[in-house]
Amino acid sequence: MDTLVSMKVFRHVVEAGSFVGAAERMEMSAAMASKHVMHLEQQLGARLLNRTTRRVAPTEAGREYYERLSQALTELDEAGQAVGAASVVPQGRLRVSSLSAFGLNHVMAAVADYAAQYPQVTVDMTLSDRVVELIDEGFDVAIRASPGGLKSSSLIARQIATAHLVLCASPAYLRRHGAPKSVADLARHNYLQYAGVSALEVATGDASSRVRLSGNLIVNQLEALRVVVLHGAGIAVLGTEVIGSDLAEGRLVPLLVDEVPPRELPIHVMYTSRRHLSAKVRSFVDFLAARFANEALWPSLEQIKALAAR
Repeated sequence: MDTLVSMKVFRHVVEAGSFVGAAERMEMSAAMASKHVMHLEQQLGARLLNRTTRRVAPTEAGREYYERLSQALTELDEAGQAVGAASVVPQGRLRVSSLSAFGLNHVMAAVADYAAQYPQVTVDMTLSDRVVELIDEGFDVAIRASPGGLKSSSLIARQIATAHLVLCASPAYLRRHGAPKSVADLARHNYLQYAGVSALEVATGDASSRVRLSGNLIVNQLEALRVVVLHGAGIAVLGTEVIGSDLAEGRLVPLLVDEVPPRELPIHVMYTSRRHLSAKVRSFVDFLAARFANEALWPSLEQIKALAAR
């Protein structure tokens, strides 16, 4: 017999004062209700009820067991109701990890609007370029980007936007050092590296190759790299999710867009499973997808080429 059902039957017997009353509440026969209580007594090794022809009353052990059991079953029912509600109504704590630069420039404004729309959700944001482990570290959602595409994963990935990686420099730097006319010219320029990546992918006919460049500054954070490029310290590759407005407003200039084509940078929302997805995760993912689908956040590839030609 199902011990949990037996526990519920016992609670109803005590509250109704009879097996018949408990049986009606549990939609079973009085004989079956009696069998459930006997099963529970055998499991516990104690008599829980005193039975007479006219009434049923708990023993001293039965009364103590009833008080503890009643509280436990109530909490169990409430837990089930809370979980059921959470699958329908967005609520509770939502832990989100986002790329730091993309988060600062775009996600945080979206999160503010999401929080206003869903006040029962507490969004716990972590901005970092480190790839977090969603399950091991307790995150519900991660926002990631990868120019080479995402590696195979058990996570669900939903693309919400596309940026481009662009070789660029500030007008002040180009006035001092001149604009590179070819890939070969890049050897005389100060190449600012992100996290020590010195290789640059260039187009060679129908294929592509990688050339290594050097410079005197290595930065491990994209917003920090943007600052030094704007300051005129050198040339660098940055994504348009970080420098889109700088390109559009002329603070940075795209370089060699034919020889060093801007590479697509897909941006994804990652989460653990489509099955039994909580309302808070579903609503947040849908909110971001709609938000970035309807906003022109960055220059398109055609616009980048037009900016380079100016």
